[in-house]
Amino acid sequence: MLSRIFSCAVVGLEGVIIEVEVDYTNGLPGMTIVGLPDAAVQESRERVQTAVKNAGLHFPRHRIVVNLAPASVRKEGPSYDLPIALGVIVLAGFLPHDKVENTIVIGELSLDGAVRHARGVLPMAAAARANGFKRMFVPEVDAPEAALIPDLEIIPVKTLADLFDHLAGRRLIQPYVPSTDSLEPLFTPTDFSEVKGQEHVKRALEVAAAGGHNVLMVGSPGAGKTLLARALPGILPQMSIEESLDVTRIYSVADQLPAGTPLIRHRPFRSPHHTISHAGLVGGGNIPKPGEISLAHRGVLFLDEFPEFGTRVLEVMRQPMEDKVVTISRAKGSLTFSANFQLIAAMNPCPCGYYGDSLKPCTCAPMTVTKYQKRISGPLLDRIDIHIEVPRVDYEKLSGNKVSETSESIRARVQAARNIQQTRFTNSQPAKSQPTDIISNADMRIAEIRQFCQLQDEGQSLMRSAMSQLQLSARAYHRILKLSRTIADLAGSEDIQSVHLGEALQYRPKIMMG
Repeated sequence: MLSRIFSCAVVGLEGVIIEVEVDYTNGLPGMTIVGLPDAAVQESRERVQTAVKNAGLHFPRHRIVVNLAPASVRKEGPSYDLPIALGVIVLAGFLPHDKVENTIVIGELSLDGAVRHARGVLPMAAAARANGFKRMFVPEVDAPEAALIPDLEIIPVKTLADLFDHLAGRRLIQPYVPSTDSLEPLFTPTDFSEVKGQEHVKRALEVAAAGGHNVLMVGSPGAGKTLLARALPGILPQMSIEESLDVTRIYSVADQLPAGTPLIRHRPFRSPHHTISHAGLVGGGNIPKPGEISLAHRGVLFLDEFPEFGTRVLEVMRQPMEDKVVTISRAKGSLTFSANFQLIAAMNPCPCGYYGDSLKPCTCAPMTVTKYQKRISGPLLDRIDIHIEVPRVDYEKLSGNKVSETSESIRARVQAARNIQQTRFTNSQPAKSQPTDIISNADMRIAEIRQFCQLQDEGQSLMRSAMSQLQLSARAYHRILKLSRTIADLAGSEDIQSVHLGEALQYRPKIMMG
């Protein structure tokens, strides 16, 4: 008498339905698990046996075989404990088969039968709904996350005994009803009004936020580069519900959802240390997991002390910066993670930090300065739209009482520019057969640049002279056009004027090579 329970695995960022088949076979009492399980799944045998006994139920004294199908999908983690235990209970005749039909079951068991947190509940819930399942048993702590998926009944399970009583009809568990309370932000951003001086840097960050452009800030130590970068999320537009679910799915799979925050509603801000490995940055491992660039999806990746990052670490970012996704290939297969992030990098101009400083002389040899700056390769610099120098702040500005513009008022302008872009890309859709993934100007491809970034005669001649004088690559040419389009959007201009193009050209590198 075979029992069949449905569970779910996570492959990359997507859920895959898993059939948990439990049956008796001849032999000494014990449990065998097959179907490509990892060590954590194999250890379910002891957890399930003890949890069933501590739930007040008799564990069958037979040889039990558990098959996790399809066998081609690798099963990892302890989230199969609860479906295996439920399969054993059904097989032993304590519950009828029809009680678990059209239901997905996930959860780790402790020895006393308590159901613990499972990783990746959001993509599992999405897969359950996509495959026509109507109900899902999840750990009580994960119910708010699973409830983000509509049209799916979420039953929060505290213990195995509670689940048995519910299915036996003794004591029903009420389905989880999502709370309407406002969620806590992921972090509290620095307000732009707290930053003294640096008006031209604030302007550059406003342009970057309006179009989703990458930024490199170069300046001496203590000039305010890190403070300005940390203030950037405060002027980014609010995420749509689709973007929030997209980001939350990645954090769920990486098991990094903050406690009590089932849905991430604020744009991520990731700031990894320069000692990070390339696998930590782009993702990887034997079973690939999302890296920092994926955790910064739809948000900001801040790399402080930019040249201190390993050369290999920085170079692996080049393709994701273009493609907005990262594909990690292993012998067992390849997985693709979203990586549409906005890079904000900060660096000193030289090892001592004072090359070009107005007050403190640089102690580095010219060769040392050149070698330090060349740690950032030309192809990587070419992918950064805005290069901005951050000078030291004068005493008068630091000690003055003048209050700078708040992040809220800057965000209003950024949001208005983003709305213009959204309308433009949406209206251009009927001519295309597939839905667009373009959200901001930085996402535009060649076809969109040709359509929306036309230059007038004056702009054409300015761009022609800039191409020859600055020795711009084709990529740099297109990035300048995208940046000009953003500056025009901030000004509410339909066309790209020469003044917009001029400002975009001002953001090309001056000190840096390339």
